Amino acid sequence: MRPGHRHLRQKLQTKAGCAPLLLSVLLAALPGPQRTGGKRGHPGRHRLIRRGFRGTRLAVAFTFLREVVLRRCKILALLSAIFLGAPFQKPTAPGVFPGHWGGPRLRPTMPSLLLLAAALLSSWAQLPAEASSWWSLAVNPVQRPEVFIIGAQPVCSQLPGLSPGQRKLCQLYQEHMAYIGEGAKTGIKECQYQFRQRRWNCSIVDNTSVFGRVMQIGSRETAFTYAVSAAGVVNAISRACREGELSTCGCSRTARPKDLPRDWLWGGCGDNVEYGYRFAKEFVDAREREKNFAKGSEEQGRVLMNLQNNEAGRRAVYKMADVACKCHGVSGSCSLKTCWLQLAEFRKVGDQLKEKYDSAAAMRITRKGKLELVNSRFNQPTPEDLVYVDPSPDYCLRNETTGSLGTQGRLCNKTSEGMDGCELMCCGRGYDQFKSVQVERCHCKFHWCCFVKCRKCTEIVDQYVCK
Repeated sequence: MRPGHRHLRQKLQTKAGCAPLLLSVLLAALPGPQRTGGKRGHPGRHRLIRRGFRGTRLAVAFTFLREVVLRRCKILALLSAIFLGAPFQKPTAPGVFPGHWGGPRLRPTMPSLLLLAAALLSSWAQLPAEASSWWSLAVNPVQRPEVFIIGAQPVCSQLPGLSPGQRKLCQLYQEHMAYIGEGAKTGIKECQYQFRQRRWNCSIVDNTSVFGRVMQIGSRETAFTYAVSAAGVVNAISRACREGELSTCGCSRTARPKDLPRDWLWGGCGDNVEYGYRFAKEFVDAREREKNFAKGSEEQGRVLMNLQNNEAGRRAVYKMADVACKCHGVSGSCSLKTCWLQLAEFRKVGDQLKEKYDSAAAMRITRKGKLELVNSRFNQPTPEDLVYVDPSPDYCLRNETTGSLGTQGRLCNKTSEGMDGCELMCCGRGYDQFKSVQVERCHCKFHWCCFVKCRKCTEIVDQYVCK
C-alpha cells in the first residue's frame, strides 16, 4: 500500500465522510478508452484492465452502496484503495474478483483516474459549504463596522458558514454581524459550562462546523446546542441596542407593567429584547426555512426540530427578562424609583434550558409533515420545550462517523456517583491516578490603607483521568 494513497484515504475519510468515497468509486468504475500497442501478441502499455473486470468493478461499487447507508466508511476506503492502485490480496472466498492473484496490480485507465480525482476534489471543496454553520462566527473574528471599506462587500462574502438567506441579511445589517458572533460565543461557553461534567462536553472541533459531525444527529445534545446559541444571539443583539451600537434599534419600548407602583417611574434605557427576539428569529431560522425537503421525510423532521429548539431558546431569554429598578433620593433614601426592562443573567437562561434538555421530548415526523410524540402518553411539547428525533450516540469511545471524541483523557471525580464520577465518565474502562501541584492564594491580610496582601500556597492533589 502506497504511503501517499494511505494519507489521501485517511484525509478524505476524516473530512468528507462516506458519500464522496462512494461517488469516487462509481466514477472510477466507469470504463475508459483502451489503447493497444507494442509488438504483436503483447498488450500495450495502457491496456492493464480486462474488459470483464470493468463490469465487475461497477457491480462491486453498487454492492457497496448498502455500506454507505450503514456508514461503514472503512470498507469504502478499502474499495477506493483498490481503484487507486493498491495491490490485491487473496480473498477468503475465491472467485470474487477475476484475474490472477499475486500477479501484477490492476490499475484503472487514465480517464477513470481523472474522473476519480475530479470527484474527490469537488466533493472535498463542497464540504465546508455543507458542514459549516453560522456558529463559526464565534471562533472567526468579525470586523467592526468602522473598518468596513465604503462601497465594498468583503465582510459578508468572506464570512464562513452563512446560508444564502443569512448572507442577504448580513449585507443589509452588517453592523449586526459582530454581535451575532458574540452571541454565538456566549451560547458556546454556556453549553460548555452546562455539559462540563458530561461525556459530551460541547467541545469545539474546528472553525467551520464548530461542533463537528455530532450536530448531524438530531439528539438531545443537538437540541440544546441550537437552543442556547439562538438564546445567545437574542441576548447579544438586545444588549447592543441598549448600548447604542446598532443604528436600527435603541432602548426598549416595552409598555409600563400594570403591577408597577404608581410612584415609580418607568423609564431609563432597557434591553431591547423585542428587537433582539425578532432579528434572531429572522437570522437564525433563515438557514432552516430556505431548505425544501419532501413532506414527511427525515430531513424535514430535522428542520422542524431545529426550528422548535431555536424558538425555545429565544423564548427563554424573552420570558426571563424582568423589571430592574434604581433608587433616587437624598443619602439613598429611595424616595423615588426608576425602573426598566433588563435581561436575566445568561447563566440563568442556561440553567433553564438545561432543565428543558433533561425533559426533552422524543419526536418523529408524520406523513403530513408534522412532528408527533413517539410516546403518546407524554404531554405535547410547548414552544418553550426542546425536542429531538434521534437517540444520542455513544460518547464513550472516539467515533469519526458520529463525531464523538470519546472520554479518554477526561478528568473524573472518584468519589462522585453522578455523571462526573469515574465509573460513568470512563464508561467502565477504568482510570489512572496522578498527582498535580496547585498554587492558591492564602493567608490574605488587609493593610491600611488600602490593599490586600496574600501568600502563595502550594498543595499536592490527586487527580483521576479516564483510560
